[in-house]
Amino acid sequence: MKSEAIPAFIERFFIPITATLCAVALIHPPSFTWIKPHIPLFLGVIMFGMGLTLEFGDFRAILGKWRLVGFGVGMQYAVMPVLAVLISMALGLSPEATVGMVLVGACPGGTASNVVAYLARANVPLSVTLTLASTCLAPILTPAIVYLILEQRVEMDFLGMVSSVFWIVVFPLVDGLILRRIFRKRLEPWLRYFPSLSIVVIAMLIACIMGLNQATLLALPLLVFLAVILHNGLGLAAGYSLARLARCSRRDARTLAIEVGMQNSGLGVALAVAHFAPVSALPGALFSLWHNVTGVFMAKRWRASDSS
Repeated sequence: MKSEAIPAFIERFFIPITATLCAVALIHPPSFTWIKPHIPLFLGVIMFGMGLTLEFGDFRAILGKWRLVGFGVGMQYAVMPVLAVLISMALGLSPEATVGMVLVGACPGGTASNVVAYLARANVPLSVTLTLASTCLAPILTPAIVYLILEQRVEMDFLGMVSSVFWIVVFPLVDGLILRRIFRKRLEPWLRYFPSLSIVVIAMLIACIMGLNQATLLALPLLVFLAVILHNGLGLAAGYSLARLARCSRRDARTLAIEVGMQNSGLGVALAVAHFAPVSALPGALFSLWHNVTGVFMAKRWRASDSS
């Protein structure tokens, strides 16, 4: 296979590639669980690649969209907690599982959403801005939402969260922007490979999450998994639909859908373990797997629709 055909092959067969890696992870978790300590590095590499494909002017354009940023953050912290409660009630989840659903719903956007926005040809600068804004507000809004719904106090590390987003998202992205500005012509031939590289990394991260949660998945918690599927799917649909109703462009609507539907579920797991029963971490663990799968699947669909 010629090197030029590799990106097209990876993008076309993303689902079979991911399914194969996940099967291996379920059979032999150590094949991919070794990635866990390196997840921030993997995401940072992808963000660096994104920076190489963007311009500083793309971010200057976001300054004129501050209302859209506020709208997106508002949806994030309103839609997902409400959906968590409604889905839990409709499915009759246990109190512990309901707690986990609410925790996931009350979390900010995750860094994986920026990767999916990139793969979906959505508005990456808007996605990064929304992730940063929702993360900065999380130490105030997440505990407030949890207390309002569950009447339980939780504590969060503000500096730790902001520092994590800076080093995983902002720093490598800015490095990529600077290098593109300096070495524009020399980098152009390599840019076509970054989407496929991102897909491979995401597939490996999904397999890693699958391996880390092997026991949970093999226990087949079907009702909780259904709740997570509905939570993520309705979040994506609500984000896109409300954005279109607000007369956002299709590109911005994709971005808002991704930001609303994809949560920092790892934070939800950490809060569940720290403040509630261990079983409350189950929705967050399942969400970590599922939102990456649906996110990249939707990105593939959107890219295909752009090409048709």
